[in-house]
Formats: sequence, C-alpha cells, structure tokens
Amino acid sequence: MRIVCIASSQVPSDTANSIQVMKVCQAFTQLGHEPLLLVPGSPPNDLDEAALWHHYGIRHPFAIEWLEGRSRRLFPWKAARQALRVDADLVYCWTLQAAVLAMLAGKPVLVELHDLPGGRFGPRWLKWLLRLPGRKRLLPISTALSHALRLPEEVTVIAPDGVDLERYSDLPDPVTARRQARLPDACTVLCTGHLYAGRGAALFLSLAARFPASSFVWVGGRPADVQTWIDVAAERGLTNVTFTGFVPNEDIPLYQAAADILLMPYGSAISTSSGGNTARFCSPMKMFEYMASGRAIVTSDLPVLREVLDESMAVFCPPEDAGAWGTALNRLIVDPALRGQLGQRARQAVGRYAWIERARRSLEAFHEGA
Repeated sequence: MRIVCIASSQVPSDTANSIQVMKVCQAFTQLGHEPLLLVPGSPPNDLDEAALWHHYGIRHPFAIEWLEGRSRRLFPWKAARQALRVDADLVYCWTLQAAVLAMLAGKPVLVELHDLPGGRFGPRWLKWLLRLPGRKRLLPISTALSHALRLPEEVTVIAPDGVDLERYSDLPDPVTARRQARLPDACTVLCTGHLYAGRGAALFLSLAARFPASSFVWVGGRPADVQTWIDVAAERGLTNVTFTGFVPNEDIPLYQAAADILLMPYGSAISTSSGGNTARFCSPMKMFEYMASGRAIVTSDLPVLREVLDESMAVFCPPEDAGAWGTALNRLIVDPALRGQLGQRARQAVGRYAWIERARRSLEAFHEGA
C-alpha cells in the first residue's frame, strides 16, 4: 500500500516523538508497503541522508517530504491535501485534524493517540473523528489511555511503542560493550533518555552517592540540561557519574548493553518535550529497548508500566523513594544471577513489541477492508 504518514514532529530532532514517528514508518517499509512521511517545515540546507538515518537508527529508509508554510496551523490541511494528490491507499496520522480531513476526503485512516487531546479544540476533533462515517482505527499507546478516552472497542487497537529487535541481536557482553563505548570498567548502572523534569536525575545522583564503587551513566539529554546535572554532580563530589549527552539512536543499543542494571527512575509526574505530564499513559521506547538488551531493569512502579512489565522482568520501586531504590539496587549489584534471570525473562517477552509486529497488528484486517 501507499501509506501517507502525517506527523507534526520536527525532523530531524532528538525528541522521542520524532524518533517514534520514524520507527513506525520504517516498520511499514519492512512490511513491504510504501510510506511517505509528511512533516512541517523545510529540510536542513545541508541535509545528509546517511547522517539522518544514523541519527534515528533507521536501516530501511523511506520517503520524507517537508511541507513549508508560514504557519504550522495550516500543516494538517496541507498534509491532507497532499495525501489526496499522491492517491494514498491509507492515511496514518499523529494529528487529529489531519485524520478528520482525510476522512472527509474519503480516505481510510489510522490515528495514533499518545495523550488526552490538548487545547481548546482537541477534544472536539476527537469527537468529530469518532462520529464521522468511514473506515478508521484508533491506536492508543496504552490501555490506560484507551479507557481514559472511552474509545469504542470496535475501532481500537492498543499499540504500545516498540523496539528494533534486529539492532539488539548479538550484543556484546557488558565488559566488552563498556570498552567499545569508552565507559569506566565497573559495575554499571545506566539510564537513557532526556533529562526533563520527572525523569529521575536527582534520584540517579543520590543513588550514585550511595554506591561509589559502581559507575553511573546517563545517556542522552540536551546540552543545557546535561551541563546542569554535570555541575550538580561536581558540587556533590561525585566522581563515579558520567553524562554522555546526546547519542545517535543507532548507537543506543551499545550503551544499553554496557549496563549491568538499567534504570527507569520516573517521578509521579513525567514531563515531555512539550511540557505535558505523561505519567498516566506513557509507553516509553526505552522500556522496550531495555527489555531487548537483556539487562536487569529497575523501574518506578507506575500502573501504566505494568501493562508491559511484571516482577519476573523488572524490580519495581515507589517513585522518588530513594531508600527503596537503594535497597533494590543493592540487591541486584550483589546478585548477578538475579540480574541475569530478570534480563533473560524481559528479553523473552519483548518479541511481540517489535516495531514491525506493532505495524502488522495496526494494519491487521484493516487495509483489506474488514
């Protein structure tokens, strides 16, 4: 099929939503479809396609078209019109406006939902979409979000985020991975992702202070945020902490393989790149990457994360409870057998969360007209 994908994400960008969009499009390519990604803005003047694919960890490229305009508010209209021009068989949207416009034009649509509709008109766009006749499917990233939105079961498929499993095959052991990534050779506790509020950087440093013999590594973050936490670590005299800053997605598996223990130290409120709180509905990509890496996971005990993880795959701790986190971490540091069991079980369970399997489920019995 010719699938036109419409996303308001900036490309290229280091945001999770931008990476997620690119992974979804790649999965359609892997299934033999022809995705065309439409995004707002204009391509960089010095666009290097090889660098772009490396930035996103994309090994199966697809077409991207930037739609320029003075106002981003017009982007959904321009994108829907472009979908008609190229005679899309299916329109896949991350924006409710574009989905409604595509349906009004008679196109079948799939719509990703990552949060409650925002703004004054967001809920109205969703109501309009649900009322319109025609073929549609809604793809909330968690059951919690589907329930909060009260989505009709007959047009809903729960679609958590995913992982490129092919990039997690034949990973080196932690010692070898640390050597390749030029990280300290010590028991390593690692976290990947941005340093927005609610991502657990303060807890991360308190744990580093409690376990000085272990190496604590945070991979990711924007320069200003990284420097802030480097300064905090220096003020506290922590010499066992490394903040790498941004790492291209292609290289993330190596860093995760370098860990003995992987952390998801989310707070009870989790900020996104746009400033919202995603703690109730999130489906973190790094959760699936952690599972695929086969390393032990310690995570905040948020109900939505238990839609994927259980005690056989991870150790759960109350958000922001430094004492409980310290106890859990000590238990894993001294028990490599337990680390191995947790990692192995998570690795065994992650297969159904491959991006390509997610794409297959999203399309199943839909594009054939069922």
